[in-house]
Amino acid sequence: MDMFGRQGAPAREFPFQLTEAQWRERLTPEQYQVLRGHGTERPGSCALNFEKRPGIFSCAGCGQELFRSHKKFESGTGWPSFDQPLEGAVETSEDFSHGMHRVEVHCANCGGHLGHVFPDGPPPTGLRYCINGVAMDFAPDGAEG
Repeated sequence: MDMFGRQGAPAREFPFQLTEAQWRERLTPEQYQVLRGHGTERPGSCALNFEKRPGIFSCAGCGQELFRSHKKFESGTGWPSFDQPLEGAVETSEDFSHGMHRVEVHCANCGGHLGHVFPDGPPPTGLRYCINGVAMDFAPDGAEG
């Protein structure tokens, strides 16, 4: 079983790695459940869904920069949605959980589960990266990092 819970798939090693104990110490219980347990936060429950300032969204697990705020749009789903990640910031994998086929989005640096990508976004990409807000941190432009 791989780190994503799929039988027969080879394990993928990511540049940023911690033990499960270190992940549990680093993350809140809700962050751990989403990033490491492939969970989903309740729609509309995260303040980042309403974040509109210029800045950068990064992985709450490892700090990898993921999305620029100008790529965020209001999808009406209750989760932060973006039409494009930063180059090399995320990876995708097939997700057949819950009796459906989806494309999972995870951090390319630590493998943390971020959400899913759907082909119903706005031009020019036509993609909607539907991302759990609890899986991200936000730094407004000009903030010390």
